[in-house]
Amino acid sequence: MKNYVQPGNTITLTAPYAVTSGDGLLVGSIFGVAAGDAANAGTVEAVLIGVFDLKKVASQSWSAGDKVYWDNTNKEATKTATANTLIGAATEAVAGGAGDVIGRVRLNGTF
Repeated sequence: MKNYVQPGNTITLTAPYAVTSGDGLLVGSIFGVAAGDAANAGTVEAVLIGVFDLKKVASQSWSAGDKVYWDNTNKEATKTATANTLIGAATEAVAGGAGDVIGRVRLNGTF
């Protein structure tokens, strides 16, 4: 097949802001997790599919299967849909509170 480029699980993007390996990033409608560090406007490999531990809104509790969105203003995952981008679903429950700042998310890999 002459037009095949790559599987697409990981793609190279221009970082819209400085990222560290493991950070979420949103480029237009593409959400991924940085596979390395990049400065603002630098290139970074972004993983689009998989299960990741992401920074979340501390006050929110999640249940497995909850839809998860990306809050690009605060650079964190949230259950709040309004003005945010759907990125996947929670894979396990997590309590809400000051110490509960990480949530496990399966990226949906779609836009």
